[in-house]
Amino acid sequence: MEYVSTRGGTRAVDFEGALFSGYAPDGGLFMPQRIPSLGRDTLQSWSSLSYPELVKELCSLFIPAKQVPRNALDELIDRAFSRFRHKNVVHLSRLKDGLNVLELWHGVTYAFKDLSLSCTGQFLQYFLEKKKKHVNILVGTSGDTGSSAIESVRGQKNVDIFVLLPKGLCTQIQELQMTTVIEDNVHVFAAHGNSDEIDEPIKELFADVDFAGKYNLMSLNSVNWSRIMVQIAHYFYAYFQCTPSLDMNPLPMVEIVVPTGGGGNITAGCIAQKMGLPIRLVTVVNSNDIIHRTVQNGDFSLAESVKATLASAMDIQEPYNVERILWLLSGSDSRLIKTLMEQFNISKRLKLPEDLHRKLSETLGSCSASDQDIVGAMWRCWEENQYLLCPHSAVAAHYHYSQPHSIPRCCLAPASAAKFQDALLRAGLVPQIPPEITALTAMETRSTPLERGQDWAQERSGK
Repeated sequence: MEYVSTRGGTRAVDFEGALFSGYAPDGGLFMPQRIPSLGRDTLQSWSSLSYPELVKELCSLFIPAKQVPRNALDELIDRAFSRFRHKNVVHLSRLKDGLNVLELWHGVTYAFKDLSLSCTGQFLQYFLEKKKKHVNILVGTSGDTGSSAIESVRGQKNVDIFVLLPKGLCTQIQELQMTTVIEDNVHVFAAHGNSDEIDEPIKELFADVDFAGKYNLMSLNSVNWSRIMVQIAHYFYAYFQCTPSLDMNPLPMVEIVVPTGGGGNITAGCIAQKMGLPIRLVTVVNSNDIIHRTVQNGDFSLAESVKATLASAMDIQEPYNVERILWLLSGSDSRLIKTLMEQFNISKRLKLPEDLHRKLSETLGSCSASDQDIVGAMWRCWEENQYLLCPHSAVAAHYHYSQPHSIPRCCLAPASAAKFQDALLRAGLVPQIPPEITALTAMETRSTPLERGQDWAQERSGK
């Protein structure tokens, strides 16, 4: 299994090469050269597997045993999930009106990113220990990625992690989960900018190939293939939990609704679909609706500004993983993707070619939700089920409540409601705060401010 850039200007790399990369040197994103195809017999044999067992099976398809032997891979994944609070790691809540909520947030930071980042952290350690190597990890976060990434590598001697967060645009809890980690290898920067703006210095540093090589830079944002790979398991688990039967021919469809920010999770869903999983995918967004407009109209263009919403981790205008989806749907046409993405990078506007837009709209449904829609879904879910949704999960629930369905449907829940007290209060609901989150407010914090007008890339590279 080799990995190639979506833009075709970089030599193929193995899994280790993709793991230790951020953006590919040509500005693209790494993807498997070949997507494995799974038959009915495999799906039936996997249907009784636990979530960790599914992660192991899927990762073994993308990580050759000559790089990580299967017994070692299994141990790494077991270790990754050892700190999760739920015995099954993830949990499906079956609620009224056919609302199935797959809780992906039972990790240390109460967010779905703990799933992929805990595994990715273990894969990193495996190779770093073998090679006696040190890396510098650069992470931009809109809320949850930073804390999950920090937890995956905190205290490790062969890793330094530099996290850039948008000051005042995360919730207080999200920010505290990053700034209260006082470790020698953890460096948090609080920048006066939005999520898209803080991605720019990261791209700039990775684009300097000499600098990136000298300092062994890598990314744990969802530009990193390893995160996408682990997330493919969400879809298999959701399907097996929600499908009425595996004895029908053809296998029945299940619709999976995916709250979407940078697009890593929905990319994993597209890959699961490509592998043969019979799922219908719906990408749901907040008022920052570039992905919705792209699916509906082929209009991959920035709005005038990023809008602050209750679903703050999805306040993103440049969902970089769309490039991976377009590459997948174009039949791996890297020349086309390079042309399209270079055009977008210059003008921040792109009209998809008609054929590519048709394939995209056949692959994905889409929906956008206002803050009012989010609050309404949170309130209705509580009234009917006494179940608290985070505002991101509520974007998916809004779709469920507003769109009739004829097949089983599963809504992915990316975060615990406990992290979003202000949104709960806005919905007239009472937050239920775990003691470990309450304790954050009394802890020492540490971060470095980055003001507008500073050269942020220079500040980070000076560390």
